[in-house]
Amino acid sequence: MYKKAINMYNPKSTKAEEFISNEEILDTLKFINTNKNNLSLIQEIIEKAKLKNGLNHREAALLLACNDNNLNNEIFELAKKIKEEYYGNRIVLFAPLYLSNYCVNGCVYCPYHAKNKHIPRKKMTQEEIKKEVIALQDMGHKRLAIEAGEDPVNNPIEYILESINTIYSIKHKNGAIRRVNVNIAATTVENYKKLHEAKIGTYILFQETYNKDAYEKLHPTGPKHNYAYHTEAMDRAMQGGIDDVGLGVLFGLENYMYEFIALLMHAEHLEALYGVGPHTISVPRIRKADDIDPASFSNAIDDNTFKKLVAVIRISVPYTGMIVSTRENAQCRKDVLALGISQISGGSKTSVGGYYKPENKDEDSSQFEVNDNRTLDEVINWLMELNYLPSFCTACYGSGRTGERFMSVCKDKQIHNFCHPNAIMTLKEYLIDYASEITKSTGEKLILKELDNIKDKTRKTEVEQNLKLIENGERGFKF
Repeated sequence: MYKKAINMYNPKSTKAEEFISNEEILDTLKFINTNKNNLSLIQEIIEKAKLKNGLNHREAALLLACNDNNLNNEIFELAKKIKEEYYGNRIVLFAPLYLSNYCVNGCVYCPYHAKNKHIPRKKMTQEEIKKEVIALQDMGHKRLAIEAGEDPVNNPIEYILESINTIYSIKHKNGAIRRVNVNIAATTVENYKKLHEAKIGTYILFQETYNKDAYEKLHPTGPKHNYAYHTEAMDRAMQGGIDDVGLGVLFGLENYMYEFIALLMHAEHLEALYGVGPHTISVPRIRKADDIDPASFSNAIDDNTFKKLVAVIRISVPYTGMIVSTRENAQCRKDVLALGISQISGGSKTSVGGYYKPENKDEDSSQFEVNDNRTLDEVINWLMELNYLPSFCTACYGSGRTGERFMSVCKDKQIHNFCHPNAIMTLKEYLIDYASEITKSTGEKLILKELDNIKDKTRKTEVEQNLKLIENGERGFKF
């Protein structure tokens, strides 16, 4: 189909500049510039994509560069089909939980950078974390992603581990956090082992940008300045026993095509070396924050480009969960749900301690402005009106279906057998314990409809029996 250049690219290498080879990315950019109007080649790649086994970074980049309307329509329709076949209509809900915004780094796109002297610096005590978690449980959340700035004095690994233990220990009414994902700075294999022993879900780390020169300029000071150490973090996490990792770049910092290619190369690296691709890929776009103006960054992408990015990622790595946060507004989130997104946040706060005690304007510790301010209940009702099945399921994590075990089930397109009934049961829990009357009414109708979609009669009977037990007060059923 095409001839690759001979360069330092080696997806099985553990060296950042070899599995994210700048030379390979530049050569790929030349390849797509040469072939972006080669409609027969693009059609050939689309036909390969219809096998639903994914694409490599060069093939995917050429689809992203395609400007032909008819072929683009094919790409979008294929993304929808792949999303439906792998993930169905389920959408998993989660919320971010900011523990601390103390940070020693100098990241120029983040208001937590060390030179920002006017943003309120906050770090929650364990008692404050309890209040925050109870507030999240009272909303209905079961899955959190904890966030903290990089600060070895204020946010050492011991603080993170203690916080995880606190979060898991809180059982308020019928509430319980069943999965804690962790988004903290790159660290050592030993610390990843500790996080694994603390029973975290997914370890998430955004690359921000894969362009080394841009990376070093955007991170002028602090430990995050070390490009290789940051980029190789997922390797150390895998070596520490964490087999569910989440990738992402901050679109808007660098040329989006460069980032897209490198992001897929990172996924290929994990697959090639560990046999397990990324559990999730996030697609955040830079947003306004305390002293950050997005207009000062020249690589912003519009909504149409964003939608196509989501679609082509879904086609390229069909087995990977995709996340969009409240950085995006409701309309944009609606558009990308059909194209590949499988997880969204709801009712989110990006401030430290913002759930149980709303901040005054002069106390704002938010990392970025939220563009979807609806409550979790409003988001759930909205999803159901769009014919999606909201899910609070954490059964794969709870049953040990992580890493290679999860990927093998997902790649065989068998995840429906677990996730669909689990989604129904966790939605039932939500409706009884937390939903408004209108959401409860919508949800009960949806559950009846979704029960009819369970083709295995034995499984359907089990779900129906469990739903009755949930109505009688029992919780935590899973397949």
